Amino acid sequence: MAFLRPTSQFSRFAQWTAHVAGQPATFFLAMLVIVAWGITGPIFKFSDTWQLVINTSTTIVTFLMVFLIQNTQNRDSRAAQVKLDELIRAIEGAHNALLDLEALDEAELDRIRANYTCLAEAARKGLKIGRPDTGVPEVEDREADKAAAQT
Repeated sequence: MAFLRPTSQFSRFAQWTAHVAGQPATFFLAMLVIVAWGITGPIFKFSDTWQLVINTSTTIVTFLMVFLIQNTQNRDSRAAQVKLDELIRAIEGAHNALLDLEALDEAELDRIRANYTCLAEAARKGLKIGRPDTGVPEVEDREADKAAAQT
């Protein structure tokens, strides 16, 4: 399997921008711009144009950063999901049906989550009476059991 670095110019730009935007120096530069803008207020008699400069500038920067941050967040989320999928795939006894869960619809996710909620409740009850909560218990699929019973 070939592992590649991002090749699109946008991906490289988004990663670089996210990195730079998160630096303390960038924060202090933004603070310096605001202080400079505030100091120039009396010079421009706090005019509408003076106010419009900061409002327009911050709106544009915010608008563009939303897309760059979302791109970075999407990429990081996809990478984390792939890593989790690899851990599930590699661990003996893990349920491979849990691979790629993010592709399922809400109802299917809720059904699977309900199964794990029941498993957790049973483990907590077992702990109270001294049973260990380790091991690889089977995950019950009540919906699948019902469907199988009806056929």
